[in-house]
Amino acid sequence: MSSISSSINPRPYESTPARKVAFLGLGVMGYPMAGHLAKAGHQVSVFNRTAAKAQAWTAEFGGSFGATPNEAVKDADIVFCCVGNDDDLRSVVLGADGAFAGMKNGAIFADHTTASAQVARELHALAAKQGLAFIDAPVSGGQAGAQNGMLTVMCGGDQAAFDAVTPIAMAFSRAFTRIGESGAGQLAKMVNQICIAGLVQGLSEAIAFGQQAELDMNTVLDVISKGAAQSWQMENRGKTMVAGKFDFGFAVDWMRKDLGLVLDEAKRNGARVPVTALVDQFYGDVQQAGGSRFDTSSLITRLRKPGK
Repeated sequence: MSSISSSINPRPYESTPARKVAFLGLGVMGYPMAGHLAKAGHQVSVFNRTAAKAQAWTAEFGGSFGATPNEAVKDADIVFCCVGNDDDLRSVVLGADGAFAGMKNGAIFADHTTASAQVARELHALAAKQGLAFIDAPVSGGQAGAQNGMLTVMCGGDQAAFDAVTPIAMAFSRAFTRIGESGAGQLAKMVNQICIAGLVQGLSEAIAFGQQAELDMNTVLDVISKGAAQSWQMENRGKTMVAGKFDFGFAVDWMRKDLGLVLDEAKRNGARVPVTALVDQFYGDVQQAGGSRFDTSSLITRLRKPGK
C-alpha cells in the first residue's frame, strides 16, 4: 500500500473555496454531515429515499434536493454518500437514476457508507471506466461525531481524488486519512469495529464482575480510567452501562451488520477472528432479547442476573 496521507482538525477551513457538492443519504449521520458542508459555504444538493427528509434538510440548510440521485448530482464536483449497506449503495450509484449516470466527467464520489471492500473496489473500477473517481471513506465517531463535525474518516482510493476531497470533507471531519488503494478504507473500518467489539465485551465483563462483587463501579471506573485500562468506551459508555441505559448511540443491528462484513472478509483473507465471531453471537443474543436498537454497550445485559 502507498504511504499514508492525512489531514487532522484544521478547522476553521474558511480558506477552502466554495464548491458545488451533492450528498446522498440523510440518515442520522448523513443529515448533519451534509449540514456541515452547507455551513462551510458549499452549494449542496441532497437526495434521500424518503423525500420528506430531503425537504426538511433544505428547509433547515438551504440548497436543493433531487428526486433521484441522478438529479441531485448534476454538475457537482464531489458527491458524498452515506447509506446503509452494499445493496443501498449500489441502488443510489447504479442504473439510469443512479449517481454515476448523472455525474459530470472528472467528478469524485466519496462514499462514507460502512460497506464491503469488495463493493468499494467494484465501484472504483466502474467509476474509472466512466471518467469518474471513487474513494471509499467510512467514518468513525458515531452520531455525536457527525453532529459535532468531528468524524474520523478512513479512505481508500487514488491519491489525486483523496487530495481533492480532503479540504471539503474537513467540514465534518476531525481527521481525514488515506490508508491505501481502493478498499483500504473499508478494511480499516473493519479493524476499528473488531477493536470496539472486543473492548465493549471486556468492559461489560469488568462492570458485571465489579457489580457482582458489590463495588461502587462509578468510583472504580473513575480510578481505572486514569490508568492503562482507559478507553473511549470506558470514558463514554462505562457509567451508562452501570446505570443500565442503552436507548441511544450506535445500534446493535448496525454493529452486527458491520461485524458480518468483518467475518465475510476474514473468510476471504484467512484472518482468524475468534473473539469477534463470539461477540457477534453475543450481539445476536441481545437482538433476540429485544435490544436490536440498543447501543452496542448493551452487551452487558447478557451478563446481569435478573433483577440487577
